[in-house]
Amino acid sequence: MDANLHQKKQPTLAILTYADKTRIFRGNQKNFVDLIRTGEEHDVRVYVMTTTDFKVNGNHAVGYTYNPSSKRWDKKLFPLPNIIYNRIPYRKFELQPEVQQIIQSCMRNSQIQFFNPSFFNKWTLFEWLNQSKQTQPFIPATEQMTNANALGDLLKSHSSLYLKPIRGKAGKGIMKVSLTEKSKMRLYELSIQDKTKSHISRYADIHKLWAQIRDLTGSKEYIVQQGISLASYKDRPFDLRVLVQKNGNGEWSIAGVGARLAGKMSITTHVPRGGSIDDPLKLLSASFGTQGSKRIISKAKQAALTIARQIEKASGHTLGEMSMDLGVDNNKNIWFFEANSKPMKFDEPQIRKKSLENLIRYSLFLSDMKQKSIARKSAIVKKAVRHSKKPARVGR
Repeated sequence: MDANLHQKKQPTLAILTYADKTRIFRGNQKNFVDLIRTGEEHDVRVYVMTTTDFKVNGNHAVGYTYNPSSKRWDKKLFPLPNIIYNRIPYRKFELQPEVQQIIQSCMRNSQIQFFNPSFFNKWTLFEWLNQSKQTQPFIPATEQMTNANALGDLLKSHSSLYLKPIRGKAGKGIMKVSLTEKSKMRLYELSIQDKTKSHISRYADIHKLWAQIRDLTGSKEYIVQQGISLASYKDRPFDLRVLVQKNGNGEWSIAGVGARLAGKMSITTHVPRGGSIDDPLKLLSASFGTQGSKRIISKAKQAALTIARQIEKASGHTLGEMSMDLGVDNNKNIWFFEANSKPMKFDEPQIRKKSLENLIRYSLFLSDMKQKSIARKSAIVKKAVRHSKKPARVGR
């Protein structure tokens, strides 16, 4: 057996999250337990590391592992990680100066492979995707929300618009604006999402509508996006949730496609806002038939892979996964609405299993790539040393 195999270090993956006084650390702890267990199945050491305990100097790091017997998290010393997976759960934590310092040190550390360094910004995402002719066709008309006149101009081109917080999550803060006519009178309708229902108010004047919007949004930055008439099931619109991850070859792949069906009184399909999980083939087949729905899902998968590659290229960072919200209109066109660099756990069992395996296999790929890089550098140094020791040739 090759002697180098005995020297090969066990891959070590640290899940980076934020410390918490009441429950040790933030994040989906069940998700972390599942990832630790999947790591054990593939001989990858996985532990949780908090930003408070973060230290990558020396030979060891402080981390947490789950003890199934006591059902508690045990704090221990672990070997330094060679891969770090960023799961800091909220932007407000990630943007703290001390946390940003940790992220930057991870990205500069030549011994660490660090992936998914930050949340996505909705406006930046659309700027990135508009840079490529391959991804432009999937993008609804999108602008930054600026003033009443710009909003009014957009409503002349599109019958409905969605207002979305640039740094929003899980559908929170989304509003819908429509231009309607009632009794020969032009009215602006504002639908506000409140938990599982939406509330509608009407305005005869764009400036009164704008005053209400500004009152609701405050200082938060928003984008304005063309409303797409989505395919529906029993008069309830739905969209597709696609989980895109790197695989064991370091290539983008589809872990699975789910569907989210809007609630009866909801303007979004997000589950926390009244939406529900459903089978994409069932929902699509109602409008497009069995064969048509299979073609649409295949088309959506290809679109998701194209979009993921462009996002990673434009971001300039190493990404390992993202979830996407893709819409399908009545003409079978695919539309991109959102990507999340910190995907929530998919509840569909087959997608869940695949997602955990992909994360571990991608970690193995990163670890192997790093070890090969170290070996190459070592070989170059040894070669340079050998050449420097050769006696100089003396001419006659």
